Amino acid sequence: MNRTIREWVEKANGDYNVAGRELNVPENPNYDAICFHAQQCVEKLMKAVLILHGNTPRKTHDLVELDRSLGLVCEEWDWSLAELRFLSLSAVTFRYPGDFADSDDAHRAFDICTRMRARLLELLEQKP
Repeated sequence: MNRTIREWVEKANGDYNVAGRELNVPENPNYDAICFHAQQCVEKLMKAVLILHGNTPRKTHDLVELDRSLGLVCEEWDWSLAELRFLSLSAVTFRYPGDFADSDDAHRAFDICTRMRARLLELLEQKP
């Protein structure tokens, strides 16, 4: 793994750790932040896999768009579009006034992130 990819993974792990810690806060966890950091973790790992395959990822936060790009370069990649849409929307929707994440949203986002993170880290260990 080259330095650039390692940096993307480190940043993703930071987001994952923040989301996990916040999810375990006993009083007043910030569910909005959990959703945001879950999405950020996945986005950064998807971009790391794209870089591993010799692609420069577009500047986007849309996981569905990144999914399309990954599918073109990585035959082993396949993920639920519904889960990708949920993470993308929850990261944006809950970051601004007007809507708030609840415990179910945060747990769902972190669960999706945890499963996707495991799969993306597996892909990063493979040679393209």
